[in-house]
Amino acid sequence: MENQNVSNINDISYLKDNETLNDIINKINNIIKEIKEKNENDSIVNQLNDIITKINQIIEDNKKKAEKIGQHIKNLMNDMYIKFEKLNNNNIRSSKTKIYNEGKDDDGKYVGEFRNNLRDGKGIIYFNSGDRYQGDWKDDKREGKGITYYKNGDKYEGDYKNNKWEGKGTFYYNDNSKYEGEFKNHKFEGKGTFYYKDGSKYEGEFKNGKINGKGKKIYKTGDIYEGDWKDGKWEGKGIIYYNNGDKYDGEFKNDKKEGKGIYYYKQGHIYFGELKNDKKEGKGVIYMKDGNREMGDYLKDEKVGVHVTLQPNGKSTLKKY
Repeated sequence: MENQNVSNINDISYLKDNETLNDIINKINNIIKEIKEKNENDSIVNQLNDIITKINQIIEDNKKKAEKIGQHIKNLMNDMYIKFEKLNNNNIRSSKTKIYNEGKDDDGKYVGEFRNNLRDGKGIIYFNSGDRYQGDWKDDKREGKGITYYKNGDKYEGDYKNNKWEGKGTFYYNDNSKYEGEFKNHKFEGKGTFYYKDGSKYEGEFKNGKINGKGKKIYKTGDIYEGDWKDGKWEGKGIIYYNNGDKYDGEFKNDKKEGKGIYYYKQGHIYFGELKNDKKEGKGVIYMKDGNREMGDYLKDEKVGVHVTLQPNGKSTLKKY
């Protein structure tokens, strides 16, 4: 018989025991398909694929000795079943209940799936503290999607990694306020929105569990602050839109207007200058609606020293305070 190219592992019509060999090869392919569907250990899958390659090589090398192929395949099949049995023993999940009482914060009663005697898959744990988690587990840790119900009425729903909030989620407080957004290392971090119980809303950046970075807050009064934040307070550059029509654009420190800025009064006047602790303090200029300009020093919103008023026609007046 002349050599032939074997392009398909099932193309073995020239063998004497064609039907038996086809059955064996089909079993191998079915096992590989089953393992792949379970997304199981890649190294075992690769080993089984190697076995297929070896069988293909045996067929190629032994076309003239078809009667010997059966024994070679039986040996390879035995090796394959040993590996498959090992794979199953290591990866099969089982459901059961286990009590954890090791003096740790996350001790409690677990009901759910295990793999290799570790919590893995879907499960619920009733913590000794009174809290409850239900969701995904991986290698004995809360990882994936899950919900924690806290005994005080708070609730977290979202992504977990290594037993901590990480990714995207929502934290519901028992006072009806809530946070929606990104988490890292069990804290608010990244982009998010906080809904306050009084109806106020903040949308922007968080870091280390607090409002930090750029953000916008709409207060229940109708006032709006948009700008820089540090540890939950106005700090840096920002703008406040007051519900009475006034506006301030400038610098802030510790939740107060402080530094240089511009205050726009709804009547049309504009103050440009220095502020401290929410009041005009230092040098400043007021541009009047009628076109006059008044320049001078301020202390706690009060005029001090000599102020100069310049009129549109070029005339000026002095007044001491």
